[in-house]
This record gives sequence, structure tokens and C-alpha cells, in this order.
Amino acid sequence: MDAADLDYRARTLSGCIPPPLVCRLLELDHGEEVEFQARRGEWFCAREWARLLGEQGRQAEALEVLAPYVVTGWWPAARTQAELLESWGRAEEAMSLARPYAQAGGLALEFFARLLARHGRKDEAVVLLSAGIEDWVLATALVDVAEGTGRDEDVAALLAARIPAQHRCDGPWCCRGLDPDTAIGLLAAIRERQGRIDEAIALLRTRQITSVNNRDQLADLLARHDRIEELRAYAAFEDHGHAARRLAEVLEERGDVEGAIAVYRQDDSRLRRYHGAVPLARLLARHGRGDEAIETMRTLADSLGADDCIVDMLCTLYADHGRARDGLAYLDVLRARRDGEEEWDFFRVRLRLMADCGRLDEAIELARAHPEGDTWYAAWPLSDLLAEAGRTKEAVAVLEPHAPANSGPLAGHLIDLGRVKDAVALLQQRPSEQVAPVWSGTFSTEPPF
Repeated sequence: MDAADLDYRARTLSGCIPPPLVCRLLELDHGEEVEFQARRGEWFCAREWARLLGEQGRQAEALEVLAPYVVTGWWPAARTQAELLESWGRAEEAMSLARPYAQAGGLALEFFARLLARHGRKDEAVVLLSAGIEDWVLATALVDVAEGTGRDEDVAALLAARIPAQHRCDGPWCCRGLDPDTAIGLLAAIRERQGRIDEAIALLRTRQITSVNNRDQLADLLARHDRIEELRAYAAFEDHGHAARRLAEVLEERGDVEGAIAVYRQDDSRLRRYHGAVPLARLLARHGRGDEAIETMRTLADSLGADDCIVDMLCTLYADHGRARDGLAYLDVLRARRDGEEEWDFFRVRLRLMADCGRLDEAIELARAHPEGDTWYAAWPLSDLLAEAGRTKEAVAVLEPHAPANSGPLAGHLIDLGRVKDAVALLQQRPSEQVAPVWSGTFSTEPPF
């Protein structure tokens, strides 16, 4: 067992038993297989087995399971052990274990600093993180950890120094590490918790990139402080639609469902119509207005084109509201527009709707007869239909010719049939080459990711 091999398999989920199938084995009472594999190099088995032993009060045995992995020097194993130790009330041991790894910086240092902070050693954590302010992960942790230490102004000064007066990034590779927009957001978070709300808002209005992970920090701040009219004004021109979504969320939380609906419907721009229709449909569905939700997505599909994601959600709404036949009729319309041709993405949705209509056997036969029915990507949904029909052995037969590409679902069906050893052997087949280096816990500074 070595760190490079563990790292490769854990990151690529190749040549190993992945977490969902570890859980499947345990759910079907194959704990003995999980324990056996945990002791012979299967990291995800070891992680889950150690957790279960800890819950049973068998801490020494849990540490014994993890020991061969930790001794390789692989950080994810050490982190897992440290997390278990902390959960058992053994924080000092967790700190001692994590400290050497933290010297390399990156995610190991972030973990160690937050661990220190959780156990009354915030000042030490602040000092460690301050030295790594150029790393956005460490800078984010520093802002969190500094709360309540009286060091907010010191941290604010470090962040302000990372915000050039005249420069804003024009692309993702412009500034390495802690970019100006991230620094602005972190500084604004400090000003907000100091009660300097207007300063925080002014800072956030200077950002070049306004949304991260589909959230807008300014919109969230305005919502938290009940500055609804300012949020409404911001939502009127924010291009991504994230501010409008936050406004709608606030109105819905207050019971103003009609107001929330109006927010999503008020803008006719193509971009915001696309981003607003999906949350609007979900809002309508949550409040028992399924037909309106369907009509919203149908209108979007007709106006912007039958994008596979839009059609998938539309047909999901049809199925969820007992209108699978209407969903099939809509797919028939699309097929007619394409001169009778139906690409696999739409055909896959058709199969699901047919099953919902009680036409499972017909769906299976249709899938087998499809021109792409013998491809690796068609094998998976066909096997799911067969398994749903109680024909799991046939599902296995469909997947076996495409085993390398469909090893996960094939192994799942084998486990369901009780062929656990066969499933494990399939999953443990290694790719011919392994070229990835051990991850140190830091991010590359060179494009592409």
C-alpha cells in the first residue's frame, strides 16, 4: 500500500470499491466483505468500517483499520483519523496527528487551523493562517477563525493589501491564489460582522465577478439585513438572475408567494428567462401548482429550443404530477419536428415516462431495438429498466459487454444478485496506466485544471 496508489484510486474512483457501493454492501448485510476489503487496501471500505467501529465504541479497532493507510503519509487518511479522534473527544491526539501535515500548507493547514480554533486555540490558528494569506482557501479560513479574537482589523489590513486600487481580473488566470474579487468578498464579510453594513455593501459593488457557485454575496447580505428595496433594485439589473432568485426566496419565506412568482416573471431577457424559469417552476410545484410549473417549462422549451436539460425537467414534472402520458405526447411533437428522429438523450426520457405509464416491458423492447441500443451509454438505462422489471440477470447480461464503462452499475446488480466476490473483482480491475501524482492538498497554479 502506498500513497500514490491510494491517491490515484480515491480521486479517480478507479480500481476500487466506490463509496455508494460500500454503502450498498453494508445495507445488504455484507459487512464481513467490507471489513475484509478494508484490511487489504480498499480505502473507502476502511473509512466506513472505521466509522462504524467508532460508533460501536471500538475505537482501538477503528484506529487499527486506518493505521496502514495513515502510515503511508497520505493526508486524506490522516484527516479521517483526526476527525474520528476529535469526534471521540480526543482533540489533542487529533492535533498531534495533523500538525506535521499542516507544515505543507494547503488544505491540511486549513483543517489543522480550524481544528485548533474549535478547541480554544484561535490565536495560534490566526497566526498560522495569516502567513498563508495568498491562498484563497487559507484566507477564507482566516476570516472565519478570526471572529471573536479581536484581530479583525489585522486580517482586514492583510486583505486590503491584496486588492489593487486600479486592477480587476479579466479572466480566471489573471491573478493567482487570492484574487482581488475574493479578497473583496472576505473583507466585506469582516465589515458585515463588525456592523459596518454600508461599507460591506460598497465593497461588494466594486466586484468584477459577482456570483460564485450560483450565489451572490451582495444579494445574500441585503437579504440578511432586511434591505429588501435595495435587493429589489439590485435584482432588476444583475445579469445572472441570482439576486432575483434571492429576492424570491425571501418573499416566499415571508409567505408572499405571488410576489416571489412576480420576481421571476418580470424580466424578458433571454438569459434571465432561462435562469428564472427553473426556480419558478420549482416554486410553483412546491405550492401545489404543478400545471403552472409544467406550462412554465413548456413555454421555456418552446421559446429557447428543446435543450435536453429543459426537456428533462419538463418531463420530470409531467411524471411527478401524474401526467406521464402528456410527457410522451410532448416528446412525440419534438420527434415530429425532427422528421421522426429522436436522439438518445430524449429517447432515454421517453423510456422513463413509458415505465411510469406501466409500459415497462414495451420500453425494454423499444430500447433494445433503438439504433443506439447496443452502445455503452444505452446499456445503463436499459439495465435499470430490466432490474425494475425484476430481470436483474438480464440487466447484468446487458452490461457485461460494456464492463469497463459501466463497472459501477454492473457491480451494483451483481451485489443485488448476491455475487459479491464477482462485483468486487470487477471493481478492482486496474486501468493500464496510472499517471497522476500524489495530491499534496494544494491547488495547481498552472492552467488548465
